[in-house]
Amino acid sequence: MINLKRNTKGEFVEAKGLRRDASIYKPFQKEVFKISRGKFSDFLACRRCFYLDRARGLISPSVPGWTLNSTTDILLKKEFDICRERQEPHRIFQSFGITNVVPFQHGQIDHWRDALRGGLEYYMADSNILLHGGIDDIWVNQETQQVIVADYKSQANTYPVTPHSYLSSSYHQTYKVQIDFYVYLLTNMGFDVLDTAYFYVCNANRNADNFNGKLEFEETLIPYKWDIGWIPDEINNMVAVLNSADLPSINPACENCAYSHQRSRLENN
Repeated sequence: MINLKRNTKGEFVEAKGLRRDASIYKPFQKEVFKISRGKFSDFLACRRCFYLDRARGLISPSVPGWTLNSTTDILLKKEFDICRERQEPHRIFQSFGITNVVPFQHGQIDHWRDALRGGLEYYMADSNILLHGGIDDIWVNQETQQVIVADYKSQANTYPVTPHSYLSSSYHQTYKVQIDFYVYLLTNMGFDVLDTAYFYVCNANRNADNFNGKLEFEETLIPYKWDIGWIPDEINNMVAVLNSADLPSINPACENCAYSHQRSRLENN
């Protein structure tokens, strides 16, 4: 896909391909530098691309937004906010044997769900790195007062959604990293987090007889036993890469690196 940059008026503007100097990490800088959940995932996927982005200011081409998925998220949040105000269980809990759980009522919940202007935040000790990430929702067990991480996912798959198939899929491994990261932030923010998180999966029915102006979704809760034991070492590795003057090696599976390499080769020839 070839993307053309536009301004807020829809007019074409020059795509410079580089970030503002203020948003580029300087090795061993003293100023606070924010790393989002998405950028941490980028680091895990390809250190070279992450380094070129955060430390050299190279902007990757943009991709279209997932507007249908976002709409599902927005509508689910409206449902859960009604339950949050009333402090009553959501309709799906009983179907999956979840008891004593309601949406978490907290003054910062909207801030934590705002990935662009807020999110969960943890300032790393002895570091200038501020980790943050916008969470979909947080529930709470009213008996133990433990909070529960919830993440909404939308898809259209003809196969049944089961815990084993969903969590073992190679395409969903980053989803588990996402949950682990949120739990890591919440834990370091002082919250007692239940050892089980949930994916709220909305699977569109592709076998329906017709469209008729609407999609039919089957809703499933997928429990996930999170693990944050691996995160501190990877964060330390990430900081070391940011503070290094050396360009990390290419990930052989990275399509961005492959495209950059082959384009450079073809243009030089």
